[in-house]
Amino acid sequence: MAVKNGKSGPRAAGQDELVFVALGGLGEIGMNVYLYGFGPEDARQWLMVDLGITFPGESEPGVDVVLPDLRFIEENPKSLIGIVLTHAHEDHIGAVVDLWPKLKAPLYATPFTAGMVHSKSSEFGGKLKLPIKTVPMGGRVQIGPFDVEFVTMSHSVPEPSALMIRTPLGNVLHTGDWKLDRAPLVGDPANETRLQELGAEGVLAMVCDSTNAFREGRSPSETEVATSIAELIKAQPRRVAVTTFSSNVARVKAVADAAEATGRELVVAGRSLHRVINVAIDTGYLPKNFRYLDQDQAQYLNARDTCLLCTGSQGEARAAIARISANEHPAIQLNKGDTVIFSSRTIPGNERAVGRIQNNLARLGIEVITDNEALVHVTGHPRRDELRQMYTWIKPKVAIPMHGEARHLKEQGRLAKAAGVPTIVEPLNGDVVLIAPGAARIIDEVPTGRFFRDGSLIVPDDDGPVRERRKLAQVGMVMVAITLTPRGEVLGYPQVALDGVPQEGGRGEAMYDLALDAVEGTLKSIPQARRKDPEMVREAVRKAVRGAVADAWGKKPIAKVLITMVDGK
Repeated sequence: MAVKNGKSGPRAAGQDELVFVALGGLGEIGMNVYLYGFGPEDARQWLMVDLGITFPGESEPGVDVVLPDLRFIEENPKSLIGIVLTHAHEDHIGAVVDLWPKLKAPLYATPFTAGMVHSKSSEFGGKLKLPIKTVPMGGRVQIGPFDVEFVTMSHSVPEPSALMIRTPLGNVLHTGDWKLDRAPLVGDPANETRLQELGAEGVLAMVCDSTNAFREGRSPSETEVATSIAELIKAQPRRVAVTTFSSNVARVKAVADAAEATGRELVVAGRSLHRVINVAIDTGYLPKNFRYLDQDQAQYLNARDTCLLCTGSQGEARAAIARISANEHPAIQLNKGDTVIFSSRTIPGNERAVGRIQNNLARLGIEVITDNEALVHVTGHPRRDELRQMYTWIKPKVAIPMHGEARHLKEQGRLAKAAGVPTIVEPLNGDVVLIAPGAARIIDEVPTGRFFRDGSLIVPDDDGPVRERRKLAQVGMVMVAITLTPRGEVLGYPQVALDGVPQEGGRGEAMYDLALDAVEGTLKSIPQARRKDPEMVREAVRKAVRGAVADAWGKKPIAKVLITMVDGK
């Protein structure tokens, strides 16, 4: 049966319960934050799985990253007994540095993931000392009432792990991000034998990745991509650049191997790539003698002798490939006849940014190769045949789709039902799912939301500077400066400045003159005695200026009026 809401079901007061709730990651791609709770309703202990970010869209100007709202768990931080990280992608670990100081719970991660978190924290001056307990691949730890086993999977980053979470009320398999790649190029393949053993042991609920729930078949292997990239790089007559997800160490190795095989020097452009490469060398996923040049050395190499590896496959404005496409990179320039390979798939929401870069490259006469033209990328998530295989092995009694937009979650629910899973629960962020005892169902709701990292500050999404920037981006601003005396006299001439507002109105009239006329006319219309009230003057001038510009433009700008009070003697 499919269960959407069962809040009215009977529950015994004071009994232990096993519950699941997402503070991010359900109904969206990214910002994965999941909680498992055990104990009576008023005294639960919580285990957090992942603490990730998502990236801002064009409607969030100036925002660096989007962070989850953790107020639910922050209100009782002592109930959070541990944070387990499944793998090193930003949408699973990216919020740790920003938000861990509010939580202060022990962190658990495998070596590569721990190394990536430590590397990220060092970018903040090394002041944050994170208590990460390193767990070996396939390791097992006891965290309060939760017995957590790390199960080796394959994905597009080293050391992805599913979690077998054992509790007195039943076992839950939290898959994390995964695929069944038997030749992942870097790292171990998914431990299929162990997955089948866990299924035989008994799994009450499986919380499973839904990203590719619509895609039939099975995901190709990273080894197949490496072969294809090597052939493409060999065929290019001039300089070739590859942009990919920085964390995809297998892709980094594939490009490096192809460069070496074709006699090219590998040049790495982008801070995040350097960071990942260093961690991969430290943890043994790249050889100690892994050789590459920094971007500053690219200008001294012949075009035919160069293979560039660049950040920015998702259209990030300040990443290497974006700056190269705009001819703004300080050390690297591409020319007509060069080739750029986008070894990635565009994440939903990034289409316009990626398209802008690709079009800029095309205008420069550079050939652009994407996964539409060649096998240059494979997904790190399971397609339908892999999902069916997992349900066959695990045989859960309850399926809870995660990691996807609402339509992905729905589709995996249908697939799980077809696979014979008796109960499907389809929550969204904030829904509290009772897994045991009794019938699995949604029983409650907790607050969720978003915060923005804006420079060095964390600000709410529903109010504050980002909201103001949205308005500015749409309608611009008119600034007015006026000097008044305490007696209501106007000193000098009002000053007007327009930003983001057209210079002329629809009939050719100067917008500056319209705004200035509105200011002067309003000041003259207010008797001097009433001008002693600066707030009244401010509001009257603001409305007049805004109305005058709106009449000529058809849009109402933001209007700001600055009043300086001075002694006019």
